[in-house]
Amino acid sequence: MAGMQEERGPGARRPWRYGPPWWGRAGAGPEAGTARWPWRSTALVTAFVLVGSGFAAHGQPHREQLDGFARVLLLAASVVLLWRHRRPVAVTFGAAAATLVYLGAGYPYGPVFLAVAVGCFSAVVSGHRRAAWASVGLLWAGHALVAMWLYRWLPPPGDRAASVSQELAVAAWVPAVAAVSELARVRREQWARDRAERARAARRRADEERLRMARELHDVLAHSISVINVQAGMGLALLDSDPEQARAALTTIKAASKEALGEVRQVLDTLRAPGAAPRAPAPGLGRLDELAEQAAAAGLTVEVAGEPPELPPGTDLAAFRIVQEALTNVVRHSGSRHARVRLENAAGRLRLRIDDDGPATGADAGGSGNGLAGMRERAAALGGTIEAGPRPDGGFRVLAELPLRTREDR
Repeated sequence: MAGMQEERGPGARRPWRYGPPWWGRAGAGPEAGTARWPWRSTALVTAFVLVGSGFAAHGQPHREQLDGFARVLLLAASVVLLWRHRRPVAVTFGAAAATLVYLGAGYPYGPVFLAVAVGCFSAVVSGHRRAAWASVGLLWAGHALVAMWLYRWLPPPGDRAASVSQELAVAAWVPAVAAVSELARVRREQWARDRAERARAARRRADEERLRMARELHDVLAHSISVINVQAGMGLALLDSDPEQARAALTTIKAASKEALGEVRQVLDTLRAPGAAPRAPAPGLGRLDELAEQAAAAGLTVEVAGEPPELPPGTDLAAFRIVQEALTNVVRHSGSRHARVRLENAAGRLRLRIDDDGPATGADAGGSGNGLAGMRERAAALGGTIEAGPRPDGGFRVLAELPLRTREDR
């Protein structure tokens, strides 16, 4: 879990994994207040508009020459783009209005339309499509009105009326801007969906990892603490009458606690060093004899029948934990001092059957009641099943079926 999130210092830069970061901040959404100021792009557009308009004026001597008012309008249409991530609607209308005044004053055509295109693009990408098209439509309608009717009263003097074909040619850049803007909007939404899905997947993996760790710690501690609880009770009862037997109980407590600490340390090591190889092999069915000895120390005789087959590490660990939890439940909840563990290999599946003769005592050594749920989760994670319940002839049975090969092992 510790390795699921990348640590970053205060000056670390985030890679563009799911799209440019400023796209996720654009618009008037909840993140608009934290949007970065687009200084560089705005400065670049402003410089291009000012310089390009100067060059364009040389090729249009019949239009009004650029003066201070013209440059103010060019600056207004461009500098307003600085707010396009925070106020995209106001920016697109502001850029269109400044451009319309510039054209109505008779100044030369040129790259001033770039500011309108950038404002329209930002509005569409941030989800304000109607505002973007309304501003562009008003600009085109205003320009058509000036070029086809109001030109008589507006500079430059001697200007002639524009034809419908000329106005359609002026509007030809609108579909291009629309196509690029819509494509960018679709890509931004796709990136947002991908980012959200990856975040959900990361949360699922974190939850599954926490559940796995909780299950592992429960199985390790429940068994060992049950043995310690039984032996501690026995030691207290025999402390005065049979000191040697009490000493043996304390020795068992020491061994059980040492083993529990070792297994807990191994589980925690996987948290500190995710992906690293464990220092000790994970327990498996090959350690059933040790498990039977631990149960015997708690006063439970375990009879094991059948040979464990070759199993993948994950299946082997799950099978061991299921047997361990079943025996722990016998120690804690059953009056029987005898349990039977049977292993069968049938049709590519491992059958584990753990029986005791009961009766249930209702005693609880501090368990949380999650043992059976943990067993079912382990089996389900491998594509297996667990059945647990009272037997018709008395006692209790846990029957687990696990596939010998999981999908990852094939």
